[in-house]
Amino acid sequence: MDRNEVSAAFEIVLEEVETVVDSLNLDGAGAFQKGDYDTARGLIEIATRLTEFRGKVRNLQKEWENLFSARIPRKPSRRKRTSRLDRGLRTPEDAYRRPILETLIELGGSASVGKVLDSVEEKMKASLNTYDRQPLPSAPHTPRWRNNAQWCRNTLVQEGLLKADSPWGMWEISPKGIAATKHGDL
Repeated sequence: MDRNEVSAAFEIVLEEVETVVDSLNLDGAGAFQKGDYDTARGLIEIATRLTEFRGKVRNLQKEWENLFSARIPRKPSRRKRTSRLDRGLRTPEDAYRRPILETLIELGGSASVGKVLDSVEEKMKASLNTYDRQPLPSAPHTPRWRNNAQWCRNTLVQEGLLKADSPWGMWEISPKGIAATKHGDL
C-alpha cells in the first residue's frame, strides 16, 4: 500500500462515518417525531461518539500527510474508486463556518436546522459546485453540501462556537460564536 492508497483509505473511512451519521440523523429525527425520546437520545449519543471518532481519524490523516509530505513523491494510486468523490472536488467544510454563524446571528441566535441550511444555501449559492449539489450515495435525497454543513456544525459545537445542548433539530450560537463572528476570528 503506497502513500496515496493510505490517503484514499482515510477518505473512505471518513465518508463511511459520514454515511452512518446521516443514517443516525434520519433515524433520530424519525424517533423524535414519534415521541420516542429515549431512542432519539441514544442516537444522539452514538452520533456524538462518531463525531469524536471522525476528529481522531482526521488528526491521523493530517499526521500521515505530515509524515510523508516532504519525503515521498506522490505516485498515482492503483486503487479504482467508483462511487467515492475525489478529494478536493467538494467545497471544504471550513467554507460553511461563517455562513452558519452569520445565519444564526441573523435569525436571533437559534433556528431549526432546515431554516439555517436554507439560508446557508442562499449565502453560498455562488460557491457551491456541481459536486456539492449531487446527492449522497447513501442518502439520495440529501445533497452533499447539506451533509458537509452538518459536519461543520459538529465541529463548531466542539469548538464552543455553537451550543452543544440545543434542543433536537435546533442550532444555537454561543456567546463565544457571536464574539468570534463579530471579530472575524474564524
